[in-house]
Amino acid sequence: MQSLKELYRIGKGPSSSHTMGPERAARDFLQAYPQSARYCAVLYGSLARTGRGHLTDEAIRSVFGDRQLEIQFDLQTETPEHPNTLEFIAYDGNGDETARTVYLSVGGGTVRKRGEGELQKKCVYPFRGFGDMRAYCTENGLSIEEAVYSFEGEEIKEYLRRVWRTMKETVSLGLNRTGELPGVLHVQRKAASLCSPRTGEGAEEREKRLICSYAYATAEENASGGIIVTAPTCGASGVLPAVLTYLSERYAVEEERVIAALAVAGFIGNVVKTNASVSGAEAGCQAEIGTATAMAAAAVCSILGYSIEETEYAAEMALEHQLGLTCDPVNGYVQIPCIERNAVAALRALDSADLAHLLAGTRKISFDLIVSTMYETGKDLNARYRETSEGGLAVSYKVC
Repeated sequence: MQSLKELYRIGKGPSSSHTMGPERAARDFLQAYPQSARYCAVLYGSLARTGRGHLTDEAIRSVFGDRQLEIQFDLQTETPEHPNTLEFIAYDGNGDETARTVYLSVGGGTVRKRGEGELQKKCVYPFRGFGDMRAYCTENGLSIEEAVYSFEGEEIKEYLRRVWRTMKETVSLGLNRTGELPGVLHVQRKAASLCSPRTGEGAEEREKRLICSYAYATAEENASGGIIVTAPTCGASGVLPAVLTYLSERYAVEEERVIAALAVAGFIGNVVKTNASVSGAEAGCQAEIGTATAMAAAAVCSILGYSIEETEYAAEMALEHQLGLTCDPVNGYVQIPCIERNAVAALRALDSADLAHLLAGTRKISFDLIVSTMYETGKDLNARYRETSEGGLAVSYKVC
């Protein structure tokens, strides 16, 4: 299992698999073949079908700069290894091919070369599942965050501090922007409006409104290509910051407790990423929003001082009730239904933690089991519902 630095990535939206991943692949290829006369990038599968809406071509061009580059969208070639497949080709001055590399953008900004492991892969944990971590913590008398710190080293705290600062900055920016998001959908920003008090509202209504406003703020920044933190992806990046921002304000939580919550949430995300997928193109939105909800539910448990048993129950419940969630972005933009979905998931994360606390000791399903079930469900989803914009809302909603 890799470092949390490979899960929490700071970068530009709107999609970790469609912008961050291809950009990372482009840098890797250009670094290997910097002197070529010209280049070609070929996008396949989901990257080809929704790449324009996700700004994949712009992300790749930003790497190559003024170099001669052609980008092709191949809608015909099958992608059996992974739906997010792209290929880079280099040519010399005579037009002869000199190099060719195929990359797989597997979610959360992680990239693999065909036939090889992940770029910059670093394994720091000696186990794969939550059950292994639970047993390790029980045997050694540790909390989850203490175990994370022991494996990652104390420097992970400073990295998580940077993650938290970025999350807060993104929320603040999103709450102070109005107007229309880029693209043909003409979606209006709603975070600032949601953050404004309502006449006669009660305490519970106010809390839900604020949580949603924080989720919208991050998701809208992501949709406009702003700086966000993958948690675990760009498209699901609003859930965890919304929950952490709300709890830190309501309970005046010290930064160290937020850092610990990020460590716990990150481990949950790592379990999913290691044993299943966080890619909407591979397993539907259950892999993105579902994982984000589980991460946020675990973070709630950490901040409120709940047990490891309650943390597992909350994360399991949060993911279980997202099973089958499709990924059907309208026109390939990470806007409809993605932004609204972040707010709904943030509320669900809090509810999952509350219910797990009330029902502690009655859990039947392990988190590891629900992760494998989610992956199996994702594989069974029709490809039209896995970030291809060929099914669901993506075809039902007609853009004027």
